[in-house]
Amino acid sequence: MTVRGAKNLVPKAMVAALLGDSPSVLRNVPEIKDVAVVTSLLKIHGVTVTKDEATGDLTMDPSGTKTATSNEIDTHAGDSRIPILFCGPLLHSLGEALIPNLGGCKIGDRPIDFHLDVLRHFGAVIDKAGPLGTSIRAPHGLTGAKISLPYPSVGATEQVLLTAVRAKGTTEVENAAIEPEILDLISLLQKMGAIITVGRDRVIRIIGVDRLNGYNHKALPDRNESASWASAALVTNGDIYVEGAAQRDLTAFLHTYRQIGGEFEVTDGGIRFFHPGGELKPLILETDVHPGFMTDWQQPLVVALTQASGVSIIHETVYENRFGFTNALVEMGAKVQLHSECLGAIPCRFGQRNFQHSAVITGPTPLVGADIDIPDLRGGFSHLIAALAAEGTSRVTGIELINRGYEKFMDKLTDLGARVEMNEIA
Repeated sequence: MTVRGAKNLVPKAMVAALLGDSPSVLRNVPEIKDVAVVTSLLKIHGVTVTKDEATGDLTMDPSGTKTATSNEIDTHAGDSRIPILFCGPLLHSLGEALIPNLGGCKIGDRPIDFHLDVLRHFGAVIDKAGPLGTSIRAPHGLTGAKISLPYPSVGATEQVLLTAVRAKGTTEVENAAIEPEILDLISLLQKMGAIITVGRDRVIRIIGVDRLNGYNHKALPDRNESASWASAALVTNGDIYVEGAAQRDLTAFLHTYRQIGGEFEVTDGGIRFFHPGGELKPLILETDVHPGFMTDWQQPLVVALTQASGVSIIHETVYENRFGFTNALVEMGAKVQLHSECLGAIPCRFGQRNFQHSAVITGPTPLVGADIDIPDLRGGFSHLIAALAAEGTSRVTGIELINRGYEKFMDKLTDLGARVEMNEIA
C-alpha cells in the first residue's frame, strides 16, 4: 500500500500559499479530511483552489484573498485547529484575521496561548470576540522579534515561520521544533523566496522579505502513517510493503521496531514491515519531540506491546491524556495500567500533576472483539488494528476521525485482507 504527503505538513503548506503573490502548486497531496477542511477555508478567504484530477496536485491562487467572517470560518473548520495558522499570512495581506474556537483530537491540553503570544511578539493586537472566537489585528504591520518557546511546540514553530517570513526585520526563535515536517515547510518557504536558517540547539532565524512568490513543492511522505501500518503488520503477524515510507524520517521508530522483534527491509521506493515469527519483546520507552520517538507512533505500538512477552513501560511526555484509548484495549482483554508518576529516566512536565501519562503493559494477552468508540486519530487506528487481531467481531463507531489523517483508510484495510463492513448510522 502507498502513503502520500504528510498530514502534519500538507495543510500548513496549503496555508503558506496565502503568502505568495502568484499561484502555488502542491504535489503528493493525500485525500484526507484535513485537506478538504483547509481547501474550504482557503476558498472562503478568496483563494482559488483547483485540483488536477489525474495527479491530485493542488493549485492555489491567492490573488483574491479577502476577509471571512467568524461564522464562515467556524462552519468550514469543524473540529480542525488549522485556522490559527491563517493568522500570520492574513495579517500580512489584509491587516486582520479572525479565528473561531478550535477543536482537534482530544489527546491533551493544546491551548492557543503559544500562538497568540507569538503573534503579540510580532506586534499583533488580540481582541477577544466572545463565544465565536478571537479577532486579531496588525494596525502597524508586523515586525520581527526574538522569541523563546517554553516547549518546542510544532504548531507554535509553524506560526513563527508563517508570520516571520514577511515581517520587517529579523526573527529568532529559540527552542523551536525541528521535526521533518517543519524542515519541509522551511524548504517550501525558501522556494518562495524566504530567508531562513536552522542553527544548532533548536534556533531558527528568519530575515523578513517584502514579497514572496508562489511555490511548486512535493510534500514529504507521511512518516506517521508509515509507522502505523508497520505496527499493524506486527500486531496481526502480517507483512506490509509501505510504498513511499522514508527511512531517513523513521530512524527512531525503526530502532524501536527491531528491538521489539519486528523486521523491515528498506528499498528505494519504500519499506517492507513484517513479523518474522517468534515472540515479541517488551521494552521501556519515552516519547519525545524529534529526533526522539514520536508521540503519534506510540498508540499503535502499544497494541503490539500487548502481545509482547513481559512488562513494557511507556512514558508519554508530549500529550498528557494520550492513553485514554487504552480503556478499549482493556475491554478487549489487554493488561494496561495507567500511572500519574513519570515512569521514565527523566521527570517530565506532567509529573506531579495528576495526569495519567505513563502506562505499564503486560503481555502477551489474547484480545477479543468489543464495541469501541474512537477517541482520536491515532487511538482510532490502534483500536482498528486491535480489532483485526482479536477473536470475534468488533463494532467500531467514530470511524470518521481516522479519515482526518489516513487516506482511503477503509479501502487500504480491505486491500490488505481485513474483513470490514461499513454500516450507515441513521
